[in-house]
Amino acid sequence: MILELVDLRIHPGKQDEFDEAIRHGVAETIAKSPGYLGHQINHCIETPERFVLMVYWQTLENHTVDFRGSPAFTAWRAVVGPYFAAAPVVEHFTLLEKAG
Repeated sequence: MILELVDLRIHPGKQDEFDEAIRHGVAETIAKSPGYLGHQINHCIETPERFVLMVYWQTLENHTVDFRGSPAFTAWRAVVGPYFAAAPVVEHFTLLEKAG
């Protein structure tokens, strides 16, 4: 399993609109993609313009090739992209340890 961690900075004052856009975008594009296992959307308390999206994939290629190379990625960016104040920072992780 691969964790895609996306650090998103949006334009100030757009949090409520972005809440709806990101939920819709994930449900209609990412969640329907091959290898998708689940996700979490987190909203920063101290920095209201910051969101962290965590997407779980079966393989790295499910994100980097299957999703990113598909029309679903273009649709995803059309929904959430207008809110971005800066380019998202995207990194991938493997699980080292899980407790609890």
